[in-house]
Amino acid sequence: MTRAPSPTASPRRLILAALLLLPGTAQAAEVSLSAPQAPDDLRDKLEAASAVMSAETNELTSTQELLAAANADYRTMVQVLYDGGYFSPEVRILVDGREAATIPPLNPPARIGTIRIAVDPGPAFRFGRAEVAPLAPDTEMPREFATGEPASTGAIRDATGAAVKGWREIGHAKARPGRQDIVADHPRRTLNAAIGIDQGPKLRFGQMSISGESNVRREAIRRIAGFPEGEVFSPAKIQRVGTRLRQTGAFKSVALDEAEQPNADGTLDFDVAVEDQKPRRISFGAEISSRQGVELSAGWMHRNLWGAAERLRIEGRLRNIGGEEDIDGLFLIRLDQPARLGPDDSLFYILELERQSKPHYTLTRLYGGVGVRRTFSDKLWAEVSLQAGWSRADDVFGERDFKMLTMPVKVQWDRRNDPVSATSGFFLETELTPFLGFSDTASGARLHADARVYYGFGASDRIVLAGRVQMGSVLGASLSETSPDLLFYSGGASTVRGQPYQSLGVPVGTGMAGGRSIVTASAEIRAHVTEKFSVVGFYDVGAVDSGQFIGSGSQHHSGAGLGVRYDLGGLGPLRLDLALPVDGDTGRGLQFYLGIGQAF
Repeated sequence: MTRAPSPTASPRRLILAALLLLPGTAQAAEVSLSAPQAPDDLRDKLEAASAVMSAETNELTSTQELLAAANADYRTMVQVLYDGGYFSPEVRILVDGREAATIPPLNPPARIGTIRIAVDPGPAFRFGRAEVAPLAPDTEMPREFATGEPASTGAIRDATGAAVKGWREIGHAKARPGRQDIVADHPRRTLNAAIGIDQGPKLRFGQMSISGESNVRREAIRRIAGFPEGEVFSPAKIQRVGTRLRQTGAFKSVALDEAEQPNADGTLDFDVAVEDQKPRRISFGAEISSRQGVELSAGWMHRNLWGAAERLRIEGRLRNIGGEEDIDGLFLIRLDQPARLGPDDSLFYILELERQSKPHYTLTRLYGGVGVRRTFSDKLWAEVSLQAGWSRADDVFGERDFKMLTMPVKVQWDRRNDPVSATSGFFLETELTPFLGFSDTASGARLHADARVYYGFGASDRIVLAGRVQMGSVLGASLSETSPDLLFYSGGASTVRGQPYQSLGVPVGTGMAGGRSIVTASAEIRAHVTEKFSVVGFYDVGAVDSGQFIGSGSQHHSGAGLGVRYDLGGLGPLRLDLALPVDGDTGRGLQFYLGIGQAF
């Protein structure tokens, strides 16, 4: 027998009942945090860590979402307080006057109007007993983890991490925290912490396996990686393996994972997972200045030419488009073959054809060569090459041919935190180029150094002080015997802004030649106005001399100006600089420079 449906079961009533049973619909609850006994910095950390305080920003507006955030905040608040050294706190989170932890999750309120977080941090604790043992020889422990210092869970973590790191650095790859005895003595307001370290056995590197699909041949990956099979385990050595693979540019990602358990023979295996970059890259660039006009550049690169991470780069530039000199340019081909002479030593081949139309000379040159590049770390590299070249120059000394064999030696040490817009660190590049002349070409050497330093301060390094010094000298050959592209001029975006490009040199008769020595210095103050925009004030000075070294009677000039930057992300800032001469008689009037990236 079938019963007729009750009137209360009508579709309209069922829908209404279902809506009433749903968790609260979107709403904006009133949220507050009170911690009157907490220092300002601690209160700021509590507010920043709270899921409830950021609920509206994160669009957490339903009843269930708000309740989940409130319950999560109990743990979060206590963790922040423990990290700050407060080990007897009281945390209350009231949802419309009810403690959040007592509200049944299956029977939430229909809506939430207010959430009040009340925190009493209690007294600050200090370390009583502070011990991590055993320690490897020469382990450096953090100063914060010591008897009498302010106690915090962060200090305990740092001390434990330092102890584990110490053991790993001498071969104990599986060192880990062992027993933990952490007791808060509330009457004495001290925290006693004793952490044991299980150092595990001393291990050697085992075998390296390769996972992931890659167009780079497996034997090439092994050769480039230089995995130290059989050597005593070292975190630095395994980091070096990853650095070698990443520096080829062939891989989008490189991950090295050590095996969970060592082998019975005391070795530890590793797996290297690689993911390829796109094999080809096309790049374009442009720069504008008031005297030199427009410079356009384009490049094409293949990251894995023959399956062994060989990198072929073809580059072209057109300069002086619309500028005061004739259009000139460059065509460059460079092939790099990684790990051809060892894991850290790559071979490279270079061929370059260039036409230079400068204010005081024109030059056409062709050269090619072969070299070796040694990578010491991801911050330091050096290369030496043997190159043969021919050039024809026309300058104040007339038209001349130069035939030379050169051996450039270049070293670069880059400790900047960001290569396109640094706020800290330094950069140093030096190049020594001995040259051996043939026929009527003289022999000698050219030395050039470029040093830069950066210092940021204020919130998020909103103000940055940047400085740069460049020095150069030509040794052996006289002024008239030296190819003009080896001599030094000052003026322009890369030396002294506010002065025309290559406007300072050495007077020769009614003309001008480059100097055999140069010193330039630049100082900048960079200040962020917004997250994207910043303003820059700068002052540049330069001196050039006909001798091997700058003297008291050297020609000199200077310039200063203002600039604006707009951050383009990974490309660096879009740069506009306006500058005027300050000292010297080489230029007058406003100069402007537009490009991508900081001036230095």
